[in-house]
Amino acid sequence: MTPKKNILIVDDSPIVIERLKEMLTSVKNIEPLIFCGSYNAAVDILTNKKPNIIILDINLPDKNGIELLRYIRAKHEGIIVIMLSNQAGEYYRNLCKLLGADYFIDKSNEFELVPGLISSLS
Repeated sequence: MTPKKNILIVDDSPIVIERLKEMLTSVKNIEPLIFCGSYNAAVDILTNKKPNIIILDINLPDKNGIELLRYIRAKHEGIIVIMLSNQAGEYYRNLCKLLGADYFIDKSNEFELVPGLISSLS
């Protein structure tokens, strides 16, 4: 039996969240999606729920996604982190990889890769 995928989406754009929800309906073994739009809300969720995959934007209204990535790596081992950002230049890609992001997807050009990537994760 394949384990369920507990996914937390952290993005301050309701449009992006809705689009991801639509796209991920085709992926098997996903628990109901959890989503929020800020660093603080994500930290609250992480203290109460145990997602095994986080889709994380860099631009958030309180602290940025890079700070949240640091927090996740310091406090919550084993979570797969997929950075999903419009800030997809080499600087941010390299920084996120250095800080422990498992994947980096450019929102502008690679957004459609998300369901396939999620499907490939166990």
